[in-house]
Amino acid sequence: MNKKRVELIKGDITSLDVDAIVNAANNSLLGGGGVDGAIHEAAGPDLLIECKRLNGCETGHAKITDGFRLKAKHVIHTVGPVWYGGYHDEHSLLASCYQSSLAIAKEKKIKTLAFPGISTGAYGFPKDLAALIAVNETKRFLTKNVYPEKVIFVTYGDDSYETYRKLLDQ
Repeated sequence: MNKKRVELIKGDITSLDVDAIVNAANNSLLGGGGVDGAIHEAAGPDLLIECKRLNGCETGHAKITDGFRLKAKHVIHTVGPVWYGGYHDEHSLLASCYQSSLAIAKEKKIKTLAFPGISTGAYGFPKDLAALIAVNETKRFLTKNVYPEKVIFVTYGDDSYETYRKLLDQ
C-alpha cells in the first residue's frame, strides 16, 4: 500500500479541510461528549436537524451528513462499541465502524477522509488495540479501493500519536 495514502496528525479534527471527517457518535446521532460534541458544536445546529432525520445508527454501522459550518464537506457518523473487556464482540464491531465508514467514502467518491480514535474516549476501548484495528482495517480497504484517496488519522494526545506512528511505520 502506498504510504502517501495514509497520514497521521495530532490536532483538532473539526478544523480539517477535508472531504469528510468521521464522527465517533452515539446511537442517537444527536451529539454527546468528546469528539461527537466538538463536531456538533463546530458544525452548528443544522447538523443536529439532519441527524434527527437519520433515526439513529446501529453500533458498527455508519451514516453520512453534510458538514455545515465545518471545513469538511461531510460528516460520516459511526457508532463504536462500548468496551466490556473484549467479550461482547467489541473487536469486530469496531472493525465494522472502519469498514462502514470507508465504504461510504468509496460510494460517495470522497477523496480525503479523517478518522478520530473511535470508542477510545468514554466508551473505554483500549487505545492501542483500537489503533491496531483502525490501521489494519484501513490498510486492507485501501489496497482494494481507489477511494478514499487519502485517510488521515487524527490524534489528540502524544501517546495516541506515538501508537499510530509505530503501527503506520510497520
